[in-house]
Amino acid sequence: MSISDFIAKQLPERQELLTQIHEAIIKEDKTVKADIEPMMGKEMIVYKASGFFKYGLSGMKNYMSLHVMPIYASTALYSKYKDLLSKANFQKGCINFKSKEEIPLKIVKQLISDCSKIDLLAIKEEYLKSKSGK
Repeated sequence: MSISDFIAKQLPERQELLTQIHEAIIKEDKTVKADIEPMMGKEMIVYKASGFFKYGLSGMKNYMSLHVMPIYASTALYSKYKDLLSKANFQKGCINFKSKEEIPLKIVKQLISDCSKIDLLAIKEEYLKSKSGK
């Protein structure tokens, strides 16, 4: 299934916002490639960098969700965007929202731009290195 087909299957009132967020991710983070993949029992748009999951975008029954692994790995980014996106529902590594008012595109672009600088592969390698040195 293509990304366009995936978005077209979402509720009509969500399609424009999901398209805008998808386009923002692709534009602001040149390290990722997008595809439709299963995750947590649902299909979603999965964005990978160096083969590692970095972002996910999905439509659930009662909300939409933007999964952002760099905020899971960075308490500073998490705190910054939890404040900036105070109308959205933050989890450890995802942001749940129901409308564009809860997740303004300008802030999403800024979030993805900040996250684009984070190399999850380097973080994993550093973590494994620290574990093997103990």
